[in-house]
Amino acid sequence: MFWKKYPPAVLAVLLVIHLLAHIDRNMLLGFSPQIIRDLALSNARYGFLVGAVWVLSFGVMAVLMGTLADRFSRTRVIAAGVLIWSLCTWASGQAQSFEQMVVARFFVASGEAALVPAAVALLAELFSGKRRGTAMGLFFMGIPLGVGCSFLLAGSFGATHGWRNTYHALGVIGVVIALPLALLKEDRSQLAPQERGAPFLAQVRAALRTVSGNHALRFTIIGFVLVHLVFASFSFTQLWLVNERGMNAAGIATRIGALQLVFGTLGAAVGGVMGDRVAGKLRGGHASFMALLVVICAPLMLAYRFVPAGSPLFYIGMCAGFFLPLAVYGPALTAITGMTPQNMRSTVTGFTMLSINVFALAIGTVAVGMAADYFIKAGATAPLTGVLIATDALAISSALFFALAARASRRQRAVAMENVQPVR
Repeated sequence: MFWKKYPPAVLAVLLVIHLLAHIDRNMLLGFSPQIIRDLALSNARYGFLVGAVWVLSFGVMAVLMGTLADRFSRTRVIAAGVLIWSLCTWASGQAQSFEQMVVARFFVASGEAALVPAAVALLAELFSGKRRGTAMGLFFMGIPLGVGCSFLLAGSFGATHGWRNTYHALGVIGVVIALPLALLKEDRSQLAPQERGAPFLAQVRAALRTVSGNHALRFTIIGFVLVHLVFASFSFTQLWLVNERGMNAAGIATRIGALQLVFGTLGAAVGGVMGDRVAGKLRGGHASFMALLVVICAPLMLAYRFVPAGSPLFYIGMCAGFFLPLAVYGPALTAITGMTPQNMRSTVTGFTMLSINVFALAIGTVAVGMAADYFIKAGATAPLTGVLIATDALAISSALFFALAARASRRQRAVAMENVQPVR
């Protein structure tokens, strides 16, 4: 396995694959008007495509793919995922009906679910604890870069060649990447039991026992899920700015996209690098660093809801909201993998991704919409403002759980030190 001798090259390849995954994932948003028109979709059906189909498939399959990555070759699990989602991205360009797009979208999500659990475990193995957060942060730069590139691609190549040909081209690119990736050998069949995962059900039970039995790990995952409620707010940001803050829809859409791309990418990189440098100086390690990040960003995020639209503090607060969730990725997954046995890192990562998709992205977004509808019917003067402030407050409450994780981590280290017998 010569390729493991070059961790930076492995990281670069995984970043490119992650970038491609988020381009393919978000291309439906970039081409939403054309796809809705050509497939004669209602708003409800479009919402089902971008929401429920993705969450159900990606969330559940992340756990399954995680157990496979813990048991078998992680490079081949990733390669299989890239091949599946790329073939189905190509198939998306062939869809002639809502039902065909649902099937294609379902398997795009299923394939993409293989990447993060396997990649996180692989990076945790290849990079030491002092560099792991940086590696994780750079890998998760693929999220904001992929989102930004999907819209740029839709507006450039897509404007000339159409959404179907864009999907076809992306599918071919993915297949070209997947085939050589499958040739990278990683024989894990000879590993000791403590280094290799168990069959699916036994592995899932073991992972759940690990999460429930480790207070620091459990609190870290809860905090990581809560901070993703920022994305539930983000789904309604443009609507709030136009309806309640009087901003121009076309102008703010471009501005939001550019700022999200810049500060999301900056958050992923800075959070990973600073986590590695600062966490070792804090008593609670990465958990304390994440709590500190939330505390620093919280006042700016809340001020953003009250200050005049277009003021400097308004944009600083908006950018803090884009920065924070991505900045947490590197230190959070460094902490999670550090507290998880080697033979279940992919499974626990998959469980974390399932929790984020179900509770923060699916339930959280629906709850925000339902609450806004309720206050609109009740005659509230600024219904979205109140709901989004409450959602931001829930996201900020992640600091409490990160602080609890830091406290539990300190206690675990103290107990471990007490149990160390002096050498005679």
